[in-house]
Amino acid sequence: MAKSVSLVLGIDIGHFTIKAVLLQKKGGGRFVINNYAIHSRDVQNISAEELANALKDVIKEVGSTGKATAIAISDPEALIRIIDQPDTPTEILRDALRLNGLTLLNQDCRDFVLDCDFIETSGTDAGTNGQKRYIVGGIPRALVNIYDTALNNSGVSNVRSLQLSPISVFNAFEFAQPDIFNQQAFFLIDFGYSSSTMIVGSKSELVLVRNIEFGGKLLIETLQNLSGETPDMILDALKQEEEIMVENARMAIASVTREVSSSIGFFEGRREESISQVWVSGGIAQNSTMLRLLSEELNLPCSAWNALERCETSIPSTKRAKFTEEALQLNTACGAAVELLNS
Repeated sequence: MAKSVSLVLGIDIGHFTIKAVLLQKKGGGRFVINNYAIHSRDVQNISAEELANALKDVIKEVGSTGKATAIAISDPEALIRIIDQPDTPTEILRDALRLNGLTLLNQDCRDFVLDCDFIETSGTDAGTNGQKRYIVGGIPRALVNIYDTALNNSGVSNVRSLQLSPISVFNAFEFAQPDIFNQQAFFLIDFGYSSSTMIVGSKSELVLVRNIEFGGKLLIETLQNLSGETPDMILDALKQEEEIMVENARMAIASVTREVSSSIGFFEGRREESISQVWVSGGIAQNSTMLRLLSEELNLPCSAWNALERCETSIPSTKRAKFTEEALQLNTACGAAVELLNS
């Protein structure tokens, strides 16, 4: 049996941003965040050299790789599905998915590195005809090779866990809101730079995962086209709740609110449960005006959540002023670290 770890560096590798947290687990169920880092990446085509250099910068800022590292990957080319299949050992199902992806996933997966796991189900929608429910994740093999080379050349050591970001977000919400996670149905939306992830769970069960092509980049570009203002002026106008900019933002998020409403309707139509709140993370979660607009358009309360809120803080004094706001971007990295600390 592998020895448990008490200090983990959780890294969220996104296509445009790398985020990291150095998290420590102490006695009595206490957790301490010792440091964190958020580094932007302005790249069109990812390369092992660029990624290795970016990771070096993150490690230098955080100050330690800890005793173990947990990686979460956020990439638009990643694959994640929930499927119903006869009870099958995961090692056999993994090979079947790779060879018969078009049949099982409606996608050719021969060039993907795949993994899968059984989902514990508790609701009425627990598979059909006695089948089991599985989560399937995959990354193109070419990208895996880039990540592997970059990690080896960056100084990141002892990688003990590698998972896709939606799974890390799911784990982070369990850590942050255990009562809701275990006792209710919940809806999460994690806003990224170019795309966002919607997750539906119920009583600790992962029910639905969907990616949508909307993120902070598209929001700002849309508002620039509507207003002619610079990004900084747009953000300031939203903060000041200027009427015209607020109404422009309402139009800009119309596609998102339609997708959220559709996903909630799909879930509630199949199960005797209801979604009473939407939990928001990522860059948009930092803006109270955007949260208000989402709430008004969905007719549901939309609240930002911070997975690190229950942690004790031991970060450098120079970062403490910004930490409360920036912590909303660290849920994925936190989820990766927590999963390894609690394993």
